Amino acid sequence: MIRSGLLGRAIMASRSPWLHEQEAKALGLDLTYELFDFTERGLDDADLPAIVARLRDEGFAGFNVTYPFKQAIIPLLDELSESAAMVGAVNTVAVRDGRLIGHNTDMPGFRDSLLAGLPDARLDHVMQLGAGGAGAAVANALLSLGVKRLELVDVDSARATLLAQELTQRFPSAQVFATALADLDTASVDGIVNATPIGMAARPGTPIPLDALAPRHWVADIIYFPPETELLRVARSKGCRAINGIGMVVGQAALALEIITGHRPDTARMQHSLT
Repeated sequence: MIRSGLLGRAIMASRSPWLHEQEAKALGLDLTYELFDFTERGLDDADLPAIVARLRDEGFAGFNVTYPFKQAIIPLLDELSESAAMVGAVNTVAVRDGRLIGHNTDMPGFRDSLLAGLPDARLDHVMQLGAGGAGAAVANALLSLGVKRLELVDVDSARATLLAQELTQRFPSAQVFATALADLDTASVDGIVNATPIGMAARPGTPIPLDALAPRHWVADIIYFPPETELLRVARSKGCRAINGIGMVVGQAALALEIITGHRPDTARMQHSLT
């Protein structure tokens, strides 16, 4: 039996167990996928090292990592893949001979989702909400697609500023800068990306004032459950072209499943299982 799972907070509504187990079954694999919800289990963030060590010692083949541990887990790992080192965040850990190897499949997952869902999206000026672990992956994806000006907005302005500095070094031809939430202005923005957990079933609401949305904007939300967040609902009602996080979650999950099991999934089949 192949053991895998997900570490995070407020994840009991996650469809990841279904997504991974059903695809593994279709591939002829006996895989179990367990949720380690720190909130549900009454665990502190400080318990992360003990949980990671437990999964390694119990013979897990690997596991996924989500909010709020995508960066906190890095010091606990033995090695980072090129993708994880570039992004500075980990969402997939492979266990190989007792060694923990961190990967990032969020970046290609979001990039491919945006290309498929909004292939002609204008990329001159994009505003990204959220500069955490998922935000770092999304920002790298946006800049790799040719975004000219990337504006980062986060409740933690210092975190947004630090990420902007790191991205400026990696993508010197682009203009990357942080904006305080209180100074948010979408007048010159082409697209808006939500890379925060606000809008999830456990975190209802919107990451920005809804009057900041205009019909000319395209909107991408990396949240996939619920499939239509309040941000997307209002954006579509105003005439914005919009995509949810299903494409991203399927893309990153397929890559993660391949990393953990060594078997290549069928992404079309995985997407069908979520829709």
